[in-house]
Amino acid sequence: MFDTVSDETIKKGECTDIYFVRTEEILEKEQVNPLVSMEVTAAALPDTWGIVCGLSDVLALLEGVPVTVDAMQEGTLFYPGEPVLRITGRYRDFCRYETAILGFLCHASGIASATAHIMCEAKGKPVYSFGSRRQHPSIAMMIERAAWIGGADGVSNTCAPSGMPVVGTMPHAMVMCFPTPEDAWRAFDRDAPADVPRIMLCDTYCDEKAESLHAAGCGATAVRLDTPRSRRGNMRAIIEEVRWELDSHGYSRVKIFLSGGVTREDVIAYRDCVDAFGIGGAIANAPVVDFAMDIVEIEGKPKAKRGKRSGIKQVYELVCEKHRALPVGQTPPANAAPLIRQYIVDGRIVQQSDMQVARKRVLAWIRRATEAAKDKKDGKSSPQKKPSAKLST
Repeated sequence: MFDTVSDETIKKGECTDIYFVRTEEILEKEQVNPLVSMEVTAAALPDTWGIVCGLSDVLALLEGVPVTVDAMQEGTLFYPGEPVLRITGRYRDFCRYETAILGFLCHASGIASATAHIMCEAKGKPVYSFGSRRQHPSIAMMIERAAWIGGADGVSNTCAPSGMPVVGTMPHAMVMCFPTPEDAWRAFDRDAPADVPRIMLCDTYCDEKAESLHAAGCGATAVRLDTPRSRRGNMRAIIEEVRWELDSHGYSRVKIFLSGGVTREDVIAYRDCVDAFGIGGAIANAPVVDFAMDIVEIEGKPKAKRGKRSGIKQVYELVCEKHRALPVGQTPPANAAPLIRQYIVDGRIVQQSDMQVARKRVLAWIRRATEAAKDKKDGKSSPQKKPSAKLST
């Protein structure tokens, strides 16, 4: 019915770039099918570091295919040039899956990475993923899963995987369906489930300050400002004016929630005066991680095209939390923790990827990064700590 590709088509390797099909046909006619190892790396990233995401889909895709898959765990921080996934097998057995493998990893890792960077900048203020409407609905589950792994405090789409809060209160259209905004807010307060926060949208018709005061009088626990960018003017002045008036009229407990085209720069600019953020396109439309998948070994011998480093590698997290990639078999630095582990052996999944564990891994990193930034601002030197064993298991 819709312009989407079915799970069955993807699983059969029929959603691929045509040159892989032609390559497979030519290799078959020539009876060429070498044993290869291919690594997935990104030469550059949108930011200084990224978060691995999308592995669960890769595992589902390659289950039953006669290959071995080693990878970083989802939720692992990685840097440019580091292999995040390796596939070993006969090339013809999996060459047509490259398109889907990279698609799974590039898109999900881009969303998870952008979310994690935003969460670092939010400095503890809640951030919610409101951007699934900015992407095709068929991938809404993937978007919300990646945002959740990246650290978002909740998501908005009803097709999100179970195990995360699905949040949201009212659109402008609901407010406009009533004679006045006050009628809409009172109806919401009366009829919305008791566990849904009374967050009232306060910029439908007139001044945000006036609507916020009226909404507070109708039982709002928070006011949401979603003012279109074309009408914002000085957004900080608007937020500060709303805060002042709420406090002056006895509504100091009413919080301010900001949404509507919010970017990472907005989070930095307003985190001191906003209580929570709803973020759409900056998460859902985040730049993809430009992964590539390249042969690094043929028949057990290191071999790579120019511009790529030959030989299979392991990436280690050092005591200082920096990384080092070394050829497999080379002695790592003392107390270094290996980040690449086995997930599939000859087509059999030996380890699944756990979404909640991946999220905990990212949140632990965000917490450490936030504390380090605070110590740097305060002029303190943080002791170098060995990564927790729980984070690497």
